[in-house]
Amino acid sequence: MSFDKETTPTANTKSDRGAKYRGACVEDLQLPPAFCLSQNAPISHALEAAYEREFDQLPILNERRKPIGYLHVPTLKQKFQAGSIREDDPVSKSVTHFPLSSKSHPYTVIQPLTPLEELEHFFISKGTDFALVTDAERKWVLAVATKDDLETFVKRRG
Repeated sequence: MSFDKETTPTANTKSDRGAKYRGACVEDLQLPPAFCLSQNAPISHALEAAYEREFDQLPILNERRKPIGYLHVPTLKQKFQAGSIREDDPVSKSVTHFPLSSKSHPYTVIQPLTPLEELEHFFISKGTDFALVTDAERKWVLAVATKDDLETFVKRRG
């Protein structure tokens, strides 16, 4: 039996998009725990935390510890260097808010047991490079998953 490129299924075809993940879920990415900041935290704290942890996105929480948005650290650094924000300003001044849940912007829950093919679909359909991993009730941010995490996982698994 011989195979050729036209008849051999690959992980790049739409129907087999998840084949490269072989049933793995977000938990299998072995992500570091998320570091979240209060919306009232100073910019200096955000910059320091991002530098120490090498994070590009920091989840921002409201006073009830619910995720309300995120800081894109490279943009935050640019604003700081340009002088448009000061280190004692609250992060709420620079947060990118998540859209409110609605029919046009439904909230997608990504949790540890979410299959990686669903995470990949989330990245593609939402046009984003990261996702907050929460518990099923969205009470706690557990980690931040990125497109790079998926690519590294596939390379690691061979």
